[in-house]
Amino acid sequence: MLKGTGLALVGIAFPGLALAGAQIYEPLAIEVRAGLQASIADKPAPRHAFADSESAVDWLAEMSHRLEARMPNFQSRVEFLRTVHFEANRAKLDPQLVLAVIQVESNFRKYAVSRSGARGYMQVMPFWVGLVGRQGDNLFSLRYNLRYGCVILKYYLDREKGDLFRALSRYNGSFGRPEYPNTVIGAWRSVWRYEGKLAAAHASTDAG
Repeated sequence: MLKGTGLALVGIAFPGLALAGAQIYEPLAIEVRAGLQASIADKPAPRHAFADSESAVDWLAEMSHRLEARMPNFQSRVEFLRTVHFEANRAKLDPQLVLAVIQVESNFRKYAVSRSGARGYMQVMPFWVGLVGRQGDNLFSLRYNLRYGCVILKYYLDREKGDLFRALSRYNGSFGRPEYPNTVIGAWRSVWRYEGKLAAAHASTDAG
């Protein structure tokens, strides 16, 4: 089981914003845009998206321990983790992968802004708001940032037919270069790996 020291070392190996990139604007087919708009459609995160309370307690306790050095406030940390878990499962992504992306993209900095203008935890480019969202969506909001980030990553993963390496490089705007996907996958496997009881509820949230 990884301890806080492991997370601190990863902070050296994966400094925040060092590999933060920017999704590249591309015109979307009407049906693709409509699908992404439906995925972004607002629905607040519930208390959690776990199969049972025991799974929730186990996962939250372990992830809270790993994240404590970067998010000292307990309530903020738990809210963050619950939202990560819900939005990842809503997009049919592994929450551990999403944590790794956030680690590398922003180092868990809510108000991080890259040189290219990408914003928040998952470093979402503002053009996505006009493309598939609503102009009032705030990319520094925890829920909106994770919603957009997870939906965008899932879009790239589907586009690349499940090839995570290629999807990650598209997410970061570094397609064809290995540094970013290798770093995220390394963090996913070495820092955020979780083999406890994690039977997340994958009931479709697309149905009203």
